[in-house]
Amino acid sequence: MGRLEHQDKEKIIQLAANLDNDLETKDIGKVIPYFSEDCEIELLGIMLRGLSGVRNWLEWFFDMFEKIKFEPIVIMVHEDIFFEEFKITVFSKNNEKISVKMAEVLKYKNYKIISLRLYFDRLELAESVIDGFFTEKIIKAIKKKSLKGLTQKYSN
Repeated sequence: MGRLEHQDKEKIIQLAANLDNDLETKDIGKVIPYFSEDCEIELLGIMLRGLSGVRNWLEWFFDMFEKIKFEPIVIMVHEDIFFEEFKITVFSKNNEKISVKMAEVLKYKNYKIISLRLYFDRLELAESVIDGFFTEKIIKAIKKKSLKGLTQKYSN
């Protein structure tokens, strides 16, 4: 494997901002060139590989939402790694607004993404997109149980 050339921090930040802008257009042809041919995308416990994996992810993502908007919260770059915490606001096909916080880690090689890992709270997302009385109750019960004791003081 050849030596990795230095990648400019500001250029990586600009590429990531451009990626967000192009994701908002929902144009697959604009987004795919940001990725290397041998890239990997990891989300929801699934690993997608190569440009066909990128295309599958984009088709899945774009099919779910009519409108997408990213709002950066924290951005950090160290060598070839870009980290971003962001708020994503989407509108469903029923025009329902959904906003959740997410984080992503992008690894670059020669200014192409070789690895994209997306992290988010599935329960927060589920609570935003579900409908139905019983489903809402189940999600709220799971969230409550998972947080039980987190803010309580323990005594020995």
